[in-house]
Amino acid sequence: MINRRLIRIKVFKVLYSMVASGSDSLPEAEKSLKYSCEKTLHLYYFILNAAVALRNAAAARIETGLKKFNPTPEERNPNRKFAQNMVSSYLDQDAAFGKFCEEHGLVWTEELAVLIKKMLSSLMERDYFKEYMNDAECSLAQDCDLFIKIFSDEELFEDNEDLESCLEDMSLFWLDDLGYVLGVIVRNLEHLRSRGTMPRPDVFLKDDDREFAYKLLESAVTGYKRYMDIVVSNTSNWDPDRVVTTDLVLIVQGIAEAVRFPNIPLKVTINEYVDISKFYSTRNSKVFVNGLLDRILKKMMDCGEVVKTGRGLIEN
Repeated sequence: MINRRLIRIKVFKVLYSMVASGSDSLPEAEKSLKYSCEKTLHLYYFILNAAVALRNAAAARIETGLKKFNPTPEERNPNRKFAQNMVSSYLDQDAAFGKFCEEHGLVWTEELAVLIKKMLSSLMERDYFKEYMNDAECSLAQDCDLFIKIFSDEELFEDNEDLESCLEDMSLFWLDDLGYVLGVIVRNLEHLRSRGTMPRPDVFLKDDDREFAYKLLESAVTGYKRYMDIVVSNTSNWDPDRVVTTDLVLIVQGIAEAVRFPNIPLKVTINEYVDISKFYSTRNSKVFVNGLLDRILKKMMDCGEVVKTGRGLIEN
């Protein structure tokens, strides 16, 4: 599930936290990284489970309308299409999905009922939802298309302040991962639409990515002091108070990656940490990180401290 960009970000956060706390314990760092990665998978299940919660809220809304003393014509003859949609039914009938959500507390409980009802009311005002409800077609493909639109709707999920507050209360790890998780959900819904089954992701996309995560963390933690000395020696007019700590951590981690992984091109490593700096540091950090990391790694290549092997890498 987690790609290498997100792995780099998670390692960066663990490394930054260690620097801020003064810790140098690799086992503790590995424990923190493991927990952070697992929480991303948990977020995937929780957000996907919103499909079931929205369906249940829609069904409850219909039942409430039917029980009114003087229901409206619409309440008397409700449109049950969304309350009977096949995506929610598919998830609800997936025993493994339900068990995972129950065991890890990833269900939309009564305490979250107000948020779900608010999301449902907002959804019902969407033009794409009205078109769906007025269409006589009933198919898994159409229901998948609807939920692809729902999970891609920024106002409902990614930029929903009420949801952000909820996620922050549940886990400090979740807010930064929401956009990525929504993308994975959309891709898996597309898989369900085309193949009739929904992939069940693991924490990492591949075993190689798991290995990459822990080796990168180990290299950065154990080599931190030595790599920081290299950074200091390559910074003219060194003044620690004027350099953002996040920039230093990113550069050190970039050096650690270049040293530890001979099969990853320097350009890839540099670009990755420059991009991360755009989101986790200052406006000018990308220039500083790019310039200093590029200069340091080229020097280390020249003296043999960084070695690249493999097709297309030796010449570079």
